[in-house]
Amino acid sequence: MKYLVRDKIFAIGDDYWIEDEQGRHAFLVDGKAMRLRDTLELKDPGGQVLITLRQKMLSLRDAMTIERDERPLATVRRKRLSLLRNHYRVTLVEGTELDVSGRILDREFTVEYEGELLAHISRQWFHVRETYAVNVVREDADAALLVAVAVCVIRMAERERED
Repeated sequence: MKYLVRDKIFAIGDDYWIEDEQGRHAFLVDGKAMRLRDTLELKDPGGQVLITLRQKMLSLRDAMTIERDERPLATVRRKRLSLLRNHYRVTLVEGTELDVSGRILDREFTVEYEGELLAHISRQWFHVRETYAVNVVREDADAALLVAVAVCVIRMAERERED
C-alpha cells in the first residue's frame, strides 16, 4: 500500500492529510503549535490519535519518541552519517530495532527489520514536485507506525540541515 505525502508540510501548527493510493484520506498529521517541544499527532480520518511524535528533551543526540495510547512505543535516533546516506535507528520498547537508511533529504530511503524491507520511501513514483510516497511493503506491517517513522526521520534530517 502506498501513501502519498505532500512535502512542504513540516511547519509546526500545520495540519495535512496523507492519502492512500486511491486518493482517500488515510492519516491526518496534526502539528501542535504552542508546545514546549516539537509535537505531531498522526490521526485516522475520524480524528482518533493513532501515534504521537515528540522531540525528546534533554537527549545527548537528537531524538524523537513515538507514542501510542499515550505510552512510549519507540525512540528514533540518528545512527551515523556518511556523505551519501543517512542512518537512523528506531528502537521499539520491546527491544525490536528498525533500520532507516538512504538519502533522507532526497526522500529516497528504506525502513528494514533484520534486513527485510518493510517500507520504501520515494519520490520516483510521482511527477508532482514536493510529493513522495511511503510504500508499505508487508501487508501485516503497522502502516501508521511506518508512516510515522518516515515523517519523524525527515523532520529530524531537516532540523539537522538547518543547524
